[in-house]
Formats: sequence, C-alpha cells, structure tokens
Amino acid sequence: MKKTAKQLERHFKGAANHWRIAILLIVAKNEGINVEEITNMLDANLKTVSQHTRTLVHAGLLNKKYLGRTVVHSLSPYGTAFVQFIKSF
Repeated sequence: MKKTAKQLERHFKGAANHWRIAILLIVAKNEGINVEEITNMLDANLKTVSQHTRTLVHAGLLNKKYLGRTVVHSLSPYGTAFVQFIKSF
C-alpha cells in the first residue's frame, strides 16, 4: 500500500532533527533500549532525549513497550525502512 504525501510528511518531519536521527541509529543497533541508556550513549539531557523519543513514536518510527516501570524502544517497520534510507543517503 502506497503512503500519501501527508503520511510521508509525518515520517520525515518526525526524523527532521539531528538528535532524532542519532536516536534512530542507536535504537537500530540496540533493540529494546530505554531512554536512560540512549541518554548515556548520546551524552545528552534526559528530558531532551525523552521528548525526541516521544516525537519519533508519534511519527510512527519508534515503538515503545512497557516492562514494569521501564519503557523500552524498538524500531517500527517504517523506522527500519527510514534507517536504511539514512544509511544509504
């Protein structure tokens, strides 16, 4: 099924930030990673990473799963395709 231009816009805008691109690449290598681990790997602020992961989830590029009090992230199928696009670009 082809995506509409509006649907594609949501994905592209969702990834249109250097922090979000870095998060996507980290999650691609570390499925099931939580926000604290992403924060440590990026040497960034927890609130910043948390907001960017929320944006990526909203854009349909990341999945989040609750494991007790911890939220772990993985790439959605569209996130996987987007990471492949980033690597090929």
